[in-house]
Amino acid sequence: MRVCVIGTGYVGLVTGACLAHIGHHVICVDNNEEKVKLMKAGQSPIFEPGLSEIMTGAMQAGTLEFTTDIGGGVAHGEILFIAVGTPPLPTGESDTRYVEAVARSIGAHLDGGYKVIVNKSTVPIGSGDWVRMIVLDGIVERQKVLVGAGGGEVTTLESVPAFDVVSNPEFLREGCAVYDTFNPDRIVLGGSSSKAIAMMQELYAPIIERQYAEDKSLPPVPVLATDISSAEMIKYAANAFLATKISFINEVANICDRVGADVTQVAKGIGLDSRIGNKFLQAGIGWGGSCFPKDVSALIHTADDYGYDTHLLKAAVSVNQRQRLIAVEKLQQVLKILKGKTVGLLGLTFKPDTDDMRDAPALNLIEHLNRLGAKVKAYDPIVAQSGMRHGLTGVLVETDPERLADGCDALVLVTDWQQFRNLDYNKMASLMTNPVMIDGRNYLDREALQQAGFYYVGVGR
Repeated sequence: MRVCVIGTGYVGLVTGACLAHIGHHVICVDNNEEKVKLMKAGQSPIFEPGLSEIMTGAMQAGTLEFTTDIGGGVAHGEILFIAVGTPPLPTGESDTRYVEAVARSIGAHLDGGYKVIVNKSTVPIGSGDWVRMIVLDGIVERQKVLVGAGGGEVTTLESVPAFDVVSNPEFLREGCAVYDTFNPDRIVLGGSSSKAIAMMQELYAPIIERQYAEDKSLPPVPVLATDISSAEMIKYAANAFLATKISFINEVANICDRVGADVTQVAKGIGLDSRIGNKFLQAGIGWGGSCFPKDVSALIHTADDYGYDTHLLKAAVSVNQRQRLIAVEKLQQVLKILKGKTVGLLGLTFKPDTDDMRDAPALNLIEHLNRLGAKVKAYDPIVAQSGMRHGLTGVLVETDPERLADGCDALVLVTDWQQFRNLDYNKMASLMTNPVMIDGRNYLDREALQQAGFYYVGVGR
């Protein structure tokens, strides 16, 4: 099938590259010329395991192209994905200006041939009808220009190009996005047109049938066809639930700290209950990134718009905000006064296997440690590799873990990168002024660190 993906962030680029990999002819559109030039050269602008290989293979096969020409992309695609960002506004609601601009531009270039317009961006509940309205506005505006130039007649309902809007929320985990695309738990399709839903099922058929899955013996991927508003709510509800689950186990961890229990054992014990499950029960310094904070805030804001006070969600956010500073509290308990002390952060990104630092807990730690008079150093493998320093002030970014440890009064594990399990902690301890480790993810081997000479402190342990 012919596909156009507008927006090449995490969602758009992964979606476009993976659809091209399974044989569809995909044109990815972005208005950033430098970014498009980079992608045309076969380079991914984001760090995502496996993505560069998928991109390169599809480009060589001739199924993946990149352009800044949205008109050409709209003309090409039978299915048009809107995959631009919806960042949070200060009020907590989503900023939909980019979705609006794309929808209007699609309308301005829509001309003949049935199209399915797919909301892949995470948009406020009820946006399906709004997107349709904006597309129609774009069609009318284009028609007025043509009429003014003597090139056509005023648009009527009968002359509007045929299209339908579908909501197809993404459930991709950064760092595992390629895997998740080919091995989804479910595919959600929201829409009122049976023709549009059928085209989406045809688009995803190889994935639904597990042709590209890690385990091809599994039954077909469940496809849930629903109305647009319910599809949009599914995305928000899923992320809100997972964020709440993390905040729950963090609250339990804080109680464990006070009563002498070990939250890792508690999480294992409750996770064996099939009604609860063991995922998202890893206590630590809280959740961050581009999805959970934004989506939970947007759902709270939507509920407020309709006169409902979301006590549980607001509590989950409150617990998470406090949890980000739990490492500071533990540093104060061990080192007492932090003024004049040097603290090293192991990891900066909000999670491993990504270069994303949006709403990363590390940024809060840096800010508060600076406020308390501490000198802050940090090491992160992707930051060291890429040399990126976006948003990093008040911190000295080191190029390797041993440079980080040198002269530190304490280290804080912030991001659970796999390589942090196997560092030379004996040497690192010898380089430190005080070999203290605050394991903010309960990720490291406590006994191994203690044998290396560290005073080890976990969360809820």
